[in-house]
Amino acid sequence: MQVLIVKTSSMGDILHTLPALSDAMQAIPGIRFDWVVEEGFRQIPTWHPAVDRVIPVAIRRWRKNWFGRATRQQRGDFKRTVQQRSYDVVIDAQGLIKSAALITSLAKGCKHGQGCKSAREPFASWFYNHRHEISKQQHAVERTRQLFAKSLGYDQPGSYGDYAIAGRFLSQPPADAGQYLVFLHATTRDDKHWPEQNWRELIKLAANSGLRIKLPWGAEHERLRALRLAEGFAHVEVLPQLSLQQVAEVLAGAKSVVSVDTGLSHLAAALNKSNITLFGPTDPGLIGGYGQNQYACLPLAGNKMADISAQQVYGLLQQQ
Repeated sequence: MQVLIVKTSSMGDILHTLPALSDAMQAIPGIRFDWVVEEGFRQIPTWHPAVDRVIPVAIRRWRKNWFGRATRQQRGDFKRTVQQRSYDVVIDAQGLIKSAALITSLAKGCKHGQGCKSAREPFASWFYNHRHEISKQQHAVERTRQLFAKSLGYDQPGSYGDYAIAGRFLSQPPADAGQYLVFLHATTRDDKHWPEQNWRELIKLAANSGLRIKLPWGAEHERLRALRLAEGFAHVEVLPQLSLQQVAEVLAGAKSVVSVDTGLSHLAAALNKSNITLFGPTDPGLIGGYGQNQYACLPLAGNKMADISAQQVYGLLQQQ
């Protein structure tokens, strides 16, 4: 069976889709997947053993100049690539109008997605041949596992979901594996940031552990934040800019991870790394870390990120 997945973004959502592929592999021998994903995340699907082909899409970039000549050419190339194969099943796991109208509708095959009561944008369900109602009162990983089970006609396993990527990275750990912590300090929403003062206090406390601390970053403003956090601390290393593959390798070797609510936190969960995720305004029950050794750290009083103290986080770190 050949299946096309439409799940374009974000990083956490893409990672949350992986256990559904593992379920399908167990239920349907020989099943193979192609996957349409935003170009910036194209590495992630390649890590799963059931994925044959990754088809990058650039809607985020194209919409800046949708009718420009170069964009029109790239959109045409993308359409031809998607239509090279006919699929037994097409699963739109994104549930948005843009994914349904601009991608899923192009594909050749029987189209499945969430019904109007389940999809994030109800109108998206109009583009599917089969619509499945999926309870919203469960973790995002379980919602996607249920969608795949209904779309492909098997019973959803009762066991915990398996990302099936940890072995890829843990089999070849870095030379300093287990000798450092990773602090994931960067996120896109201001209300998900932990104050720099709190990070520096935690870094100071962690000096007593004898472990080094590694700070990854993606954009320039994140690099500058990492430099401010590391200033004056000999046990802190600001990493160079890394690919997702390289970040995964660093995470795989960490003794523990401390993170804000960000895509890389979900990558740590997918690698089964001990991970303390700091939550303020978001609900960890529905979108928090899904995996082994995942710990949600919430404010003891109040609901702002600043209400989480460095001592509170360090206490959890000492228990890992």
